[in-house]
Amino acid sequence: MRDRHTDEFDKRVDELKTKIKGLDQLKVRDDVFDEYTLLGLYKLLSKGWITAMGGPISTGKEANVYLADRNENLVAVKIYLTRTANFKKMQDYIAADRRFINIGKSRRDVIFAWTRKEFSNLKRAEDAGIPVPHPLIFDRNVLVMEYLGDEKGAFPQLRLAEFEDPQQTYDEILDYIRTLWKKAKLVHGDLSEYNILYGRGHPYLIDMGQAVTLDHPHAPGFLKRDLEQLNRFFHERCSTHEVSEILEELCGSSPR
Repeated sequence: MRDRHTDEFDKRVDELKTKIKGLDQLKVRDDVFDEYTLLGLYKLLSKGWITAMGGPISTGKEANVYLADRNENLVAVKIYLTRTANFKKMQDYIAADRRFINIGKSRRDVIFAWTRKEFSNLKRAEDAGIPVPHPLIFDRNVLVMEYLGDEKGAFPQLRLAEFEDPQQTYDEILDYIRTLWKKAKLVHGDLSEYNILYGRGHPYLIDMGQAVTLDHPHAPGFLKRDLEQLNRFFHERCSTHEVSEILEELCGSSPR
């Protein structure tokens, strides 16, 4: 049986949905646009960071990315799913990150921290000169960033892209990995052809939420995995470098 508090809660959620322009055009699911997400979106809208929501660019188990308008300019809005995201995986990555030692232990606390972590990692990568979507702002589990695309649509994942010179693309990504380590002091931690976009003749790194700093105990192991994933994708397309040589260059030794 419903009580007065439940009815008031549902009314508040419905009011927020109607206030966010464009949301009524989407097939709104409660597990995506829950109260916390709607509050975050409404706050960003009221401050002018987004003007209207558009359709999904990509959907996944942990987050969905939507096209949005900001004063007639396109932006991307990433929403981490508070009910279905891999809470345990996020917790494992955050637990050893000294930047986030004082967060709470609830699912909501961890996912909000993960959103802040991706914003911070994107900023560090961008400051080091690595092509990533420019982070604009975040609130709760909502991250607003640069839209990577053109008049044809969003840039494709590397696995679906057509690039004229595989060797150049491989070398560029390898350079990004080196720069992440040397200048940004980060390891992506989950690099693959699924979270690299390709457009304007160059690759772009995305999905930086799981990236860790070099003092993370698993940083060398994550680096090794990133290099192995890169070589796996490119080994039949161009000449690749030995993983052990890159690890020796960056770490001084190869993690087991």
